[in-house]
Parts: sequence; C-alpha cells; structure tokens
Amino acid sequence: MKLSRIRAIAKKELIQVLRDPLSLAMAFLMPVILLFIFGYAITMDVNNLRTVVYDLDRSSLSRELVSQFRESGYFTIVATLEQGGDIDAALDANRGQVALWIPEDFSENLRRGKSTPLQVVVDGSDSNTATIALGYVEAVAERFSQRTSGGLATPTIDPRVRVWYNPELKSRNYIIPGLIAVIMAVIAALLTSLTIAREWERGTMEQLIATPVKPTELIAGKLIPYFFIGFIDVALSVAMATLIFDVPLRGSLLLLALLSSLFLFGGLSLGILISVAARSQLVASQIAMVVSFLPAFLLSGFMYAIANMPTPLRNVTRVIPARYFVSILKGIFLKGSTLRLLAAETALLALFGVVVFILSVRKFRKRIV
Repeated sequence: MKLSRIRAIAKKELIQVLRDPLSLAMAFLMPVILLFIFGYAITMDVNNLRTVVYDLDRSSLSRELVSQFRESGYFTIVATLEQGGDIDAALDANRGQVALWIPEDFSENLRRGKSTPLQVVVDGSDSNTATIALGYVEAVAERFSQRTSGGLATPTIDPRVRVWYNPELKSRNYIIPGLIAVIMAVIAALLTSLTIAREWERGTMEQLIATPVKPTELIAGKLIPYFFIGFIDVALSVAMATLIFDVPLRGSLLLLALLSSLFLFGGLSLGILISVAARSQLVASQIAMVVSFLPAFLLSGFMYAIANMPTPLRNVTRVIPARYFVSILKGIFLKGSTLRLLAAETALLALFGVVVFILSVRKFRKRIV
C-alpha cells in the first residue's frame, strides 16, 4: 500500500466534492439544520400544563392553593369552572390537561388539622406527560400542606436528595449529546454511500481499476476527504451544543475528538460498504438512510432506555455503533468521563470500524473480479 496512491485518490475525491454543491450542502448544512430542528423540537421537559380549577370551597386557602400551582411554573390556569361536569368537557376538548377539584370543606379541614382530599384529574392520553404532571401535583400539594401546617408535621423519613451530572434535570442536557451521535451516524453513512456508486454510474470505475491502485488504497483514499468533513461537522455540532443549547462539556475535548474519530471511521466505512454493494447512488443513499438513522434513533439508547427493551432487541443493539457513541458523548459531556471509564465503548467502536473496513475491501475485490 503506497501513500502516494492514497493521496492521489483522496485529492481526486476532494476535488469532486468541492465541485458538487449538493454534496457540500449535505456535508455542512444538513448537520446544522438537523441539530437546530431536533434540538428545539425534542424535549422531555413538561411546562405550562393547561389546568382548569373547580373550587367549591372559594376560601382564601383554596385560592392560595391555586396560586401555588400557578406560581410553580409548571401549571397554567386556563379556566375556573362553575360545574363539576365541565371537567369532562374541558379535557375532551383538549382545553385542559389537568383539573383540580377542591371540595367545599377544604379550608375547614385544614384549620382543624384534618386530612382533606384534593381530587386531581389528569389527561392520560400522553402517559409520559401525565406521569410527570402527577409528580408536579404531589410536590406542590406537599409544599402547600407543610406551609399551612406550620411545619408541625414531621415526616418519618426526611430524604435529602441530590441529583448529579444534571442537577436541573434539563432534558436538553442529555438529548443534545445523543442527538449529535444520531446525526453523525446518518451523515457519515450518507457521505460515503455515494462514492463508489458514483464511479460505477459515471463509467469511471473501469479507469480506476485499470490503474495500479489497489482496493485498499482506493477505499482509504476515498475515506480521507469525508473523514475531515465529518470531523468538521462534529466540531460544529459540539460548538452548537455548548454555545447555543448551553449543554455543559465537563470532559476532555481531546478525548472527545479522538473517540469521535473512531466513530466516524466506522460510519464512513459502513457507507463505503453500502456503496460497493449498491452500485446505484439512489439505492445506496436510501439504504444508508435506513441502516443509519433508524437503528441510531431507536436502538442506541438516545430516546429509549436499552434496559427496558425486550431481550432480542437488546442483543441487536450490541452491533449498533451509535449505542456506544451515545454513551461516550453523555459520559464526556455530563460526567467528565475519562478514557479508562470509556474503554469498553472505545474498543467496540474500534472493532466495528476495522471489521466494516475489511468487509468493504473484500466486497470491492469480489465486484471487480
């Protein structure tokens, strides 16, 4: 394998990319646009829950309770109802997500130190939002109860809770790092999925085969320009994550660059393998999109916890490189993880890249024989 041949192939591929505005747009604009769209659209935070109130007590204490819900920042009081039957109508028409039913003896029971019910009706059509809303209701009600009782009631257990790595529990802090992994998986596969197929379609592959260039040199030369393009995309994504979305970067930037390079190598090699097998740019791009985006989005742990998946799917995730890159990005961004803590993920990414690169070379050899 000669470096001069690899350099010549890489120079040829770079010139071809620079002359193709569509490829340049896909390489640099697509990651930025996807990160903007998904970064602002995907959120697990639940705020401004539309809330309706049916207050039978109409006392200063009941109004104070409603005020507590409003001031919490999680509930937006949209209506005060006159009849209990209006709750069904409000939830059916999607005017409210939460309904508070305050009984008429609410303040009297509180003044006597007696337990008093507070009926809460939550729209369960979105189970995630409903579960979070119930947690908010319990927190506000408990705080109000302690405040009105003067702190006389002492709980048996006094929990002192601390949240590490993401103290404010902002969903953006763990979604954005995972989103970078998903976007780079798609971009890496798409960039190189067109390279070999383009040569076959334009009839220039026969000319390359006639040269002394070996399959390993050809594939390595085609990978190099896209590797640097992908690395620039990673740098742009990390800059956007920290500067625009305010995601903390607690780990080593050098370690992040090194492990991102491993992931890019595997993703670009996968695109080359698809391009070798497809021989058509349209087919190659479609296969690359399906093979990269769906597994990275659904089975990498980005959106859904792998531990909660059925055993067969958990086994499938072991061969998805985005799974390990998501873990690496979350570790470096939020925990400041070191290479020692990420050794297993690093080794598996390296193994994936080497195996796919070797498969690409062997598949290409079979194609030209």
